Amino acid sequence: MRNIGFSIYPGHVKLEDNLKYIDLANKYGYKRVFTCLLSVEGDKEKIIDEFKKTIAHANGYGMKVIADINPEVFEYLQVSFDDLGIFKDMGLYGIRLDNGFSGSEESIMSFNKYDLKIEFNMSAGTKYLENIFSYKPNAENLLGCHNFYPHKYSGIGYDHFTKCNKQYKKYNIRTAAFVSSSTAKYGPWPVSEGLCTLEEHRYLPIQVQAKHLFASNLIDDVIIANAFASEEDLKALSEVDPNILTFKVHIEEGISEAERDIILKPLHFNRGDLSEYMIRSSKTRVKNAGDGFKPFNTKDVKRGDITIDNVNYKNYTGELQIALKDMKNSGNTNVVGRIDEDEIFLLDNVTSLQKFLLRD
Repeated sequence: MRNIGFSIYPGHVKLEDNLKYIDLANKYGYKRVFTCLLSVEGDKEKIIDEFKKTIAHANGYGMKVIADINPEVFEYLQVSFDDLGIFKDMGLYGIRLDNGFSGSEESIMSFNKYDLKIEFNMSAGTKYLENIFSYKPNAENLLGCHNFYPHKYSGIGYDHFTKCNKQYKKYNIRTAAFVSSSTAKYGPWPVSEGLCTLEEHRYLPIQVQAKHLFASNLIDDVIIANAFASEEDLKALSEVDPNILTFKVHIEEGISEAERDIILKPLHFNRGDLSEYMIRSSKTRVKNAGDGFKPFNTKDVKRGDITIDNVNYKNYTGELQIALKDMKNSGNTNVVGRIDEDEIFLLDNVTSLQKFLLRD
């Protein structure tokens, strides 16, 4: 099951504010929590106490809390890699190694007696994971999670992202990546120009970011990196179906009810014999066209347009298509709607026989 998550940063805001945020996230079904021990400074006992209270509150809702750490945090907390008891005492589900060790230590940690999950930084693209597996770890306790990037233009590109994801999926490891809320004010560091994994997501609506991550079929969990996301953003992300790509569409005024039904009612899927020019949902064709498929709005077609072939296209009548390229219109195709501008790039994720939905 794919999950959604959010981030909390004890030590940066009041404890009661974090607890209220956890309450709100629970309302919308959030199950993963990211927190960070890297950027916290001050009294060690006080820090641990506040983390414990925050984590306990999340655990009360059945959430899984993972804290970001590195070898310096081990040193600061006077913790050895072969005894993770302090993290268990905090109530954590697991720890994320922002920077790792040699590979041997990670393998040993994966056999910890507390069954804590050990999560690795996925974004480097090195042979790090392969090295860890050379030390025969307990794969059941391993997870992967990308970085987020508060500095604009510093987020990773999609090709590198895909390469990193495939490294982890090769070993059947659960993966996660971050999205950014435009309404959230801060993260773990003073600089925060949005907090996302992919640079192309930085200024997109949160639900579009999530759709893209899930549509890759290489990411299992999507986590909001910055806090506090508004209730509107929490709700929007919770409404994204993680298992099927659902496009937001704008329907032309004046189309027939038959055409509206073809757009919104079926489970669409792209044909196996792929076209470079269009996504084709050909199961929507009709034999008895009636009055619902007369020529209408037969302008030239632009990338992102939703079209339905009219009666002039004979046996193609009723076939729904989504344009991947600009095309001339012979007059046989009705332009009945358009994919939302923010989501047009998601068309590139619709592969052979892939299912998708259209919603206005």
